[in-house]
Amino acid sequence: MYSNMDYVRQSLELHLFFTRIMKEHSFFLQLGFTPRDGNFTARANEFRLEFDNLLCDVVSISDGVVSNSVLNSGEVVTPYTLEAERVSTFFTGVKIPTEITEAELGLRGCHRNVCPSLESRVNNINNRAIRLISQLIRFKATILENVLNCNMFTLNYPLLIDHIMREAELYLRMVETLQRRGFIDIEREALEQEAFWNRIMAEHAKFIRGLLDPTEEALINTANNFGNEFDKLTQEAIRAMDRANGFCEVTEDSLRATIAIRDFKEQGTIGLLDCNIRSIIIPLLGDHTLREANHFLRLLRKFKC
Repeated sequence: MYSNMDYVRQSLELHLFFTRIMKEHSFFLQLGFTPRDGNFTARANEFRLEFDNLLCDVVSISDGVVSNSVLNSGEVVTPYTLEAERVSTFFTGVKIPTEITEAELGLRGCHRNVCPSLESRVNNINNRAIRLISQLIRFKATILENVLNCNMFTLNYPLLIDHIMREAELYLRMVETLQRRGFIDIEREALEQEAFWNRIMAEHAKFIRGLLDPTEEALINTANNFGNEFDKLTQEAIRAMDRANGFCEVTEDSLRATIAIRDFKEQGTIGLLDCNIRSIIIPLLGDHTLREANHFLRLLRKFKC
């Protein structure tokens, strides 16, 4: 039976991962506009600050409530997040509140019961998140439409804007499901999540390929190979949805490939922080994609037969 504890824990775990992702999406958008579109820069900054506030509230009530498996997965923060934020602040002049990251590093796993007041606070957080994510999706959609119609130039790829919009839409659907206390078909959800995140991994590889300096030929080739591999895995997961079997094999293939790209992203993040990679990749983007790979790995290990 779906308990109040499940509702609170799953909500907070979802927000610990995705709220940080959303605030960083806003940051990446903010950096990409030209001086002409200062109003979009300002709005992206407003979204970043609003998600900062939301994440701060989530962290303040998560200690002792969320599971150790999430806290230890590397999807909330990594050993590199704090330094990536500091370096990215140095490069951009945008003040990133590292105190939130420091608080997250101190979170502990489940050791206390859920009281009615905590459930009420989580309910309010979920409703706030639904409103804020919905607004961010509309903002991203407007940017994408402007770019595709040649009414705006941004340093972000059109595919990247579409990519981060899909992630926001997934986040929104999951929060809405929690608010309905809805039943989730685990096996069906597993394949849908696999197809979704395999596509995300493929696109990460392609973005990395395109943002590396042309002299980084070995890294470009590795990223290209990952892009091709995850394109195939995405199609395998989609086909498996229509079959009665094959789920286990697809998951094993996805797990193996995701471990490999996670290691590639980790080394890339270290290389960016150590100034050993030539690119136009801001360090926080490296850590961002690393956390998404860690999130996918936790899901795959949960889905594994």
